[in-house]
Amino acid sequence: MLKTDAQAPALAVPLLGGGTFDLSAETPRAFTLVLFYRGKHCPLCTKQMEEDVIPNLPNIAEAGLSVVAVSMDTEDRARDQAQDWVEAGLRVGHGMTEAQARDWGLYLSTARSDKEPALFSEPGMTLVRPDGRVYAHWQQSVPFARPRIADLLGTIGFIVDNDYPARGTAA
Repeated sequence: MLKTDAQAPALAVPLLGGGTFDLSAETPRAFTLVLFYRGKHCPLCTKQMEEDVIPNLPNIAEAGLSVVAVSMDTEDRARDQAQDWVEAGLRVGHGMTEAQARDWGLYLSTARSDKEPALFSEPGMTLVRPDGRVYAHWQQSVPFARPRIADLLGTIGFIVDNDYPARGTAA
């Protein structure tokens, strides 16, 4: 179980277009937003990125967030799905390992058809403070009913302005 207000697990994955996303090297003004997505086979992931995340990239940046979308897909699968996302300005990481997904508390699923990889993570979304502590974490066991970016963005200013603490820390 990923604990709020505790140090986030390590996360370093290759990025489409070159380079590496390394959470420990992030320096956001407010938070790093890590969007875990299922992969190429998921039309709801495509919809989330193309209709919710990418149109909000300017607002995400204005709110002081750095953002990355991460999957367990291979580079080729990620490129097939997400090259347009990269061109729109979204960092897309690929090759997350099963161990990394488990460290982040993500649900894992096995393929139901030959269009899906043998093993992949279900969606999740995590806000990580600049000091590397988890502020909030949403995880799902199904691909639908994801938090909307606009809802998140509507609260970031309040959180920062009021130094609102991470909740759920008693678990």
